Amino acid sequence: LQHLRQADAIFVQELRQANLLKQGTQQSFAVLLPVKSVGVMGDGRTYQEVIALRAVTTEDFMTADWARLPYDLLAHVSRRIVNEVAGVNRVVLDITSKPPGTIEWE
Repeated sequence: LQHLRQADAIFVQELRQANLLKQGTQQSFAVLLPVKSVGVMGDGRTYQEVIALRAVTTEDFMTADWARLPYDLLAHVSRRIVNEVAGVNRVVLDITSKPPGTIEWE
């Protein structure tokens, strides 16, 4: 749970710093996925956790579209999460609209 809190704080902080937290998205959060991912950190293979980023735009929360965040921002957030959150080696972006998906993850 600590990994999720750290990743979410980084995501929200970077969105706020880019003035996208309220103006570019209506809801944004990180999700800790129930899978492990193989990666390489330093000179060795790792088998660690995956964080998904979810950011949506909506007018009524009955439908929503994924927020088109700048690639440079996403790259920066990903680097920060992988470098600062121990035990995480992969960051993915959820680009599912509602419907068919929902805004939140369960």
